[in-house]
Amino acid sequence: MVTGPITIAILAMGGEGGGVLADWIVDLAESNGYRAQTTSVPGVAQRTGSTIYYIELFPDVAGREPVLALMPVPGELDIVLGSELMEAARAVQRGLVTPDRTTLIASTHRVYSMTEKTAMGDGRADADQFIAVCKGASKRFVQADFAHMAEEANSVISAALFGALAATGVLPFDRAKFEAAIQSGGVGIESSLRAFARGYAAAAGEVVVTPTPSQRAKPGLILKDLAQRIAQDFPPAAHAILLAGIERLADYQDAAYAADYLNRLDPIRAVDREPSTLIRETARHLALWMSYEDAIRVADLKIRRARFERVRQEARVQTDQLLEINEFLHPRLGEITDILPRSLGKWIRDTGWTRGMVEKLTRKGMTLRTTSLWGFLQLYFLAALRPLRRKSLRFDREQKKIAAWLERIPDLGRENYSLAVEVAECPRLIKGYGDTHVLGTRNFDALMDALPSLRGKSDGAMRLKRLREAALADESGRTLTAALEEVTA
Repeated sequence: MVTGPITIAILAMGGEGGGVLADWIVDLAESNGYRAQTTSVPGVAQRTGSTIYYIELFPDVAGREPVLALMPVPGELDIVLGSELMEAARAVQRGLVTPDRTTLIASTHRVYSMTEKTAMGDGRADADQFIAVCKGASKRFVQADFAHMAEEANSVISAALFGALAATGVLPFDRAKFEAAIQSGGVGIESSLRAFARGYAAAAGEVVVTPTPSQRAKPGLILKDLAQRIAQDFPPAAHAILLAGIERLADYQDAAYAADYLNRLDPIRAVDREPSTLIRETARHLALWMSYEDAIRVADLKIRRARFERVRQEARVQTDQLLEINEFLHPRLGEITDILPRSLGKWIRDTGWTRGMVEKLTRKGMTLRTTSLWGFLQLYFLAALRPLRRKSLRFDREQKKIAAWLERIPDLGRENYSLAVEVAECPRLIKGYGDTHVLGTRNFDALMDALPSLRGKSDGAMRLKRLREAALADESGRTLTAALEEVTA
């Protein structure tokens, strides 16, 4: 029998339902003879704000008046729930997780921090290291991709975490009482119970069926034909990347564009060999490059129903409240001319008075309220330019660069497979927009210019990799310049 307090901390980011999860736990306890108290401390973090919810449960015993704390105390937590892997690791760092007491429940998906996103190279923290730290620091560590389970159930991660909490048996309540707490909330009951069941099954060690990318997709007939082509013509090791690629490009442009993607990869497939590294890396970076972000894409993503729903969840908008979303836009001359027909875009860009006029009109930026009819329609009409993208100035420029990059790979694959793989990874340098994109493109061009001098060298692959790492090392370009002088000497 529980005689002392049960202490619980929830670390969640904005919009993930941390407050709902805390309310469910409080309702569960109070409905079953416990006193409960919850507090929250919002944080201004890098990823929409991270909040710590602290809950204490105490058996309601006659003659005993508990004194409940308002904040979690390091070393005194029975249960810690992390809505994301880095949040779980931060709980360990803060001393909230201890090996003699704490059951740690965490979702293994990642929501990348600002430093990870803005790194020139791959700035992602090592997820395996986070998991190892969490295992070593806790008495019991329950891990799964609870966010994906919630997405499949059309719910939020808090419901899946609540199911995992029920399965651990740490709280003195059976499954039916947990489900009753969800039902008493009265909102989104069915979807929450589906996510709860998935979380419960995962924490209990039961098999959770996760659809493959091809099963998750709802493609039209053309995409189904392309998926069949992938299965028949391409090596199994590349199937997941290729399926994701055709889905991404069909969403970005159309099914014919996705077919172009596979057509471009046919020459690479012909020279590839086990373990299919060349086709996988080329396919990965080709899909990303062919779906470059322009104003048309940005407008399309901003007016999607899923985005409005996500913002409503993050803002915790109630049914009797109105939501207003203001988009702060500051398009540059290049971003405007890039989406125009080639001849018109070049004329505006290269003619002094037209360039000056556009720059004057866009100097202060603009604010659009996408929750208003006029604001929504402006982005809607911009997104509707998608069928005309193939005739745009930037489309012409990007396709020429893509073709020149791809033409180098088949011959290299025959003569120096390792060097071909390194060339396939060079588009990693091209990312972002504005100055970041200009710098990345310049670095990419520098590496392609250095390639002829590396082809005849036995260590050409190592040298090109060193150049790529130098390009990702800093934004000034000095490291790459020094490396080019050394490598090509």
